[in-house]
Amino acid sequence: MDRFAALTTFVAVAERGGFKVASRHLGVSPPAVTRTIAALERHLGVPLFRRSTRSVALTEEGAALLERAREILMRLQDAEHVVMGRQTTPQGELQITAPVVFGRLHVLPVVADLLARHRQMSVRLLLLDRNIRLVEEGIDVAVRIGEPRDSSLRSVAVGTVRQVLVASPTYCAARGHPADPKALDLHDLIAGDNVRTSSQWRFGPHSVGVAITPRLTVTSIDAQLAAAAAGLGIANVLSYQAAEGLAAGTLRRVLDAHAPPPVPIHLLFDAGRANLPSVRLFLDGMRARAKNGAWQ
Repeated sequence: MDRFAALTTFVAVAERGGFKVASRHLGVSPPAVTRTIAALERHLGVPLFRRSTRSVALTEEGAALLERAREILMRLQDAEHVVMGRQTTPQGELQITAPVVFGRLHVLPVVADLLARHRQMSVRLLLLDRNIRLVEEGIDVAVRIGEPRDSSLRSVAVGTVRQVLVASPTYCAARGHPADPKALDLHDLIAGDNVRTSSQWRFGPHSVGVAITPRLTVTSIDAQLAAAAAGLGIANVLSYQAAEGLAAGTLRRVLDAHAPPPVPIHLLFDAGRANLPSVRLFLDGMRARAKNGAWQ
């Protein structure tokens, strides 16, 4: 039995709560995951999971193993990174995560440039509008909008973005522009299902919250922008998200004078990955793009 592969599979099942989702993450079949866990349980002589038709839960022995297994896998990763950090040319897979729209507009061009110049490296780019755990997911660099919360990670600031309220020219012509944030009560509002825009919008230099009652709530930024461009109301998004619509004239800014302070953008990464050539090149590429004001 390959104990490294077995521990990797065990951690994947434990963290994702199921054999099928773990198999998708690992890129193997569900029966292969089942066989690996069964072999590990036979080797240890204890059950690691309590299985039911709907869920998988760790046994007491499984919970104890999970903590140690994570530590073992992280130590192995650290050893690999020490060796790889001695390389002068980037090779292997670089794993990056970023918000969906930001990743499409600003991370993908940097990735495309790296891939064109370095044939021995590959990239896995996870575009998600939610935060994931970097170390546990094997992520090398995460693009995060807002102040970083994990003090165990290193961070590099790469500029800021601003909150913008946008509406279509037809909506503005029919309903007018709100004079101040309190006047939003008189307008149709489009909200996302995220914490920043779902129930309270912030305005002014002190980010004062204003409670809102949305007419439409959607689950993606693209849908918010499409709804605003279609004249369904006023949407609260970030400047880079609205850039294409503003440039095309399908969207207009609303209440710009009442915008809150800019929101910082950080690149987060584990200190053990800092010396990897692929990580260094990606950080340099993002810094250069920030200096050019790409997302201002």
